[in-house]
Amino acid sequence: MTTEEPLGPDEIERYRRHIVLAEIGGAGQQKLKNAAALVIGAGGLGAPVLQYLAAAGVGHIGIVDDDTVSLSNLQRQVIHGTDDIGRSKIGSAASAIAAINPHVRVTGFDTRFTLEAAPGLLAGFDLLIDGSDNFETRYAAADAAEAARLPLVTGAVGRFDGSLTVLKPWETDAEGRQNPGYRDLFPAAPPPGVVPSCAEAGIVGALTGVVGTLMAMEAIKLVTGAGEPLVGRLMLYDGLAARFEVMRYRRRNR
Repeated sequence: MTTEEPLGPDEIERYRRHIVLAEIGGAGQQKLKNAAALVIGAGGLGAPVLQYLAAAGVGHIGIVDDDTVSLSNLQRQVIHGTDDIGRSKIGSAASAIAAINPHVRVTGFDTRFTLEAAPGLLAGFDLLIDGSDNFETRYAAADAAEAARLPLVTGAVGRFDGSLTVLKPWETDAEGRQNPGYRDLFPAAPPPGVVPSCAEAGIVGALTGVVGTLMAMEAIKLVTGAGEPLVGRLMLYDGLAARFEVMRYRRRNR
């Protein structure tokens, strides 16, 4: 959580379209300014997440990524430009965020997110957003967020399809049932080689924009309290058929 400071006159003007929304208003915008969100990955999903959280006025954004920008990234990782090739992704993303909104503070972590490193990475943040591209990191993020009792927005993409959900497994739903966790949705990772990488299978660039922007939307809802987040619900997007579906899932017997 960032230090609470009131919105300045230029911020009120910048966020005016938020402030007139009854579901957000001035109080919700203040919550965004006070929020601290940690984003895993400054790649395909992380790019739109970072851009829209910065534009929304999230006061402190952390970025975890140990990669550098390559030419093949630019087809979908739109936070980076041609001049950023060879630069660290956290440095490139931080520069882009500063250009979008100078009121946002960025902390970069040039490392991989692991369960062992999680306590140090999560310290000072109140929301985790996972835009990673592998199951090892997704399970680590889910386990770490559950242990720290931090809401987690997690998404995944492949070729023309994507999915996302929100996890708060330490809470109960309206009927008193404990919310499910990531392992209730995906009990075990698929064997190595079963799910091809983007480099092997390909991916349409705009897909990451669709899913990443939806992830940013869920994060904004969690911070402001607007609407109903995707807790216990998995949103599926089929880009070829232009179809969204939402499936419910529950906690398994562990």
